[in-house]
Amino acid sequence: MKRPFCSLALGLCLAGCQGVATSDAASVDTADAAPSSSSAPTTVSEGQVASRDAHQNFAAWVAAFRQKAASAGIDEVTLAAAFDGVRFQPRIIELDRSQPEFSKRVWRYLDTAVSEQRVRQGREKLAAHRAAAMRAEKRYAVPAEILTAIWGVESNYGSHFGSFSTIDALSTLGYEGRRQAFAREELLAALEILQSGDIDRDHMRGSWAGAMGHTQFLPSSFLAYAVDADGDGRRDIWGSIDDVMASTAHYLEEAGWQAGQPWGVEVMLPDGFDYSQTELSVRHSSAAWRAQGVTAREGALPTFDAASVIAPAGARGPAFLVGPNFRAIMRYNASTSYALAVVTLAERIAGGDGIQGSWPREVEPLSRTQIKEMQRRLNALGFSTGGSPDGIVGPNTRKGLRAYQRSQGAIPDGFPTPALLEALRDATAR
Repeated sequence: MKRPFCSLALGLCLAGCQGVATSDAASVDTADAAPSSSSAPTTVSEGQVASRDAHQNFAAWVAAFRQKAASAGIDEVTLAAAFDGVRFQPRIIELDRSQPEFSKRVWRYLDTAVSEQRVRQGREKLAAHRAAAMRAEKRYAVPAEILTAIWGVESNYGSHFGSFSTIDALSTLGYEGRRQAFAREELLAALEILQSGDIDRDHMRGSWAGAMGHTQFLPSSFLAYAVDADGDGRRDIWGSIDDVMASTAHYLEEAGWQAGQPWGVEVMLPDGFDYSQTELSVRHSSAAWRAQGVTAREGALPTFDAASVIAPAGARGPAFLVGPNFRAIMRYNASTSYALAVVTLAERIAGGDGIQGSWPREVEPLSRTQIKEMQRRLNALGFSTGGSPDGIVGPNTRKGLRAYQRSQGAIPDGFPTPALLEALRDATAR
């Protein structure tokens, strides 16, 4: 069954995958284990009662979901394998509800995602698996270096793709997560995978949010785009690098990858450039950008019919002209930092120099609390951020910030800094 294309990106947002993939440790809740009759306590604390009730409620929810899955065509053998030993994982709920107070600046993210060690490992991994990568490239027209880079950013080349049981994780999130309906759809897709025989329950493992295997497919994306490239009758993104490479390439092809086109190029912006245009939603031809004075840092601008200029660190950092293939990578993970990490790592694996411009490393990040304060003060001054403060710097917040910067005669790049927050505090204190 073909699944909605956006499910992988949505799931990665659910997982909070704006950061570099890290190892997940399986959560074990010993409170869920029923005590033996010989060790049963004579008195029960309020905490033990709450834990027992939660466990019973989860069991009841699983029983109801089993019935729903059976009516959707999942057979009893698969349901028994999936749910007879299913466990609620409190650690997953903790991870689902946790939101880091500080967001990582793009250059800090890239420092990890495109570290010298990861570049070196990427070259070694590509050399070791070049045949599989080239077969995928030939079939789907996605360069082997891009596939290797996604592998590196997603799971550090398979060393950290997670150790949570996918069934346990999605059952936990379906029962008590922030996005229960989404998790339940993914859980049903995971059951379809088990029923198909591609993987068994014990080996279906991945992140706390249900993303699986070397390049972190959600179950719905697996059903739609995973490929049996090695011909063994199973789509195995956990153990077959042939299948990993082909599946990842197939996903990007369906995301709109255009054969033979570059992802984009690092550019120089002219004095007086209108930074309100530095949004992915603003698209012009390369010729139109060139007419505004945008030039490639090295060589010439690639020829695009619809390209965007992005400046992830505002006027003081590097800028990039990005085309359809950059947007295709963002369908994998809807983060410009992620996509920039993938294309930069791919260039480095191929022997390139990577990003040449300097980042404003001295600028400290704002916390979510400080961003909410900035949004609140911008709204109070009449520079709308599009709604109630949420601590997330999106297009509407950047629009409001640019309007304020323009009113102060500053370059309206929409990049939030501690200095801008202080200026807003002074302005609203008058």
